[in-house]
Amino acid sequence: MRVNRILLSVPLVVVALVIQVSVLARLHLPGAVPDLLLLTVLGLAMVYGHVGGALIGFGAGLLADLAPPADHAAGRYALVLCVIGYLAGLVKPETGQIKSATGPMVVVVAAAVGSTLLYAGVGALVGDTAARHVGLTGLLFSAALYDLLLAPFVVPGVMFLARRAENDPLAETNSASKGSDISSGWLSSGTGLRIGGQRGGLKLRAAKSRATRAGRIKGVKRL
Repeated sequence: MRVNRILLSVPLVVVALVIQVSVLARLHLPGAVPDLLLLTVLGLAMVYGHVGGALIGFGAGLLADLAPPADHAAGRYALVLCVIGYLAGLVKPETGQIKSATGPMVVVVAAAVGSTLLYAGVGALVGDTAARHVGLTGLLFSAALYDLLLAPFVVPGVMFLARRAENDPLAETNSASKGSDISSGWLSSGTGLRIGGQRGGLKLRAAKSRATRAGRIKGVKRL
């Protein structure tokens, strides 16, 4: 990975983990805990691609495995986020531009459900049956709901910072057009460029009209 990616990803992952452990986990919401770490990995993966997403996911998951009050085997969540980061990176568009909120929302829901199922599946392989006692259906529903509600406040900002750190001209273009991409807003309009084009066209037409009228006046004078 590039140095600038590491310098951005590490602070984002650490801050997300601290907030999740110290704030979100203490809200005692019914069902699952909102997974801020997962959303951060998703935002970075949809900018850096599948390789970067897998590496960031593994590092973030391993940090979560080792951070207190973790009560599961080390490497369990690292495997989950590594797979999720890889799959999320595969949906990165070739142009790097996402013009609709539908795609990222589907990715968030799929990642929330997939990470919960994968985490429970790996736990079952190592003898952890806690998901059966809590209720897997309730965990899946609550995880998808919480992450979907939290995603608009996390994913676009993470994607924007990732593009700025990459020195991507697309980030500056999106900022100037005010909403032409998902990282500067979930809904895109793109009307700013069209309005500018229309204004340029009107100015050109007005100049041509004035030149035509001037030519006609000169012709009359010559007569």
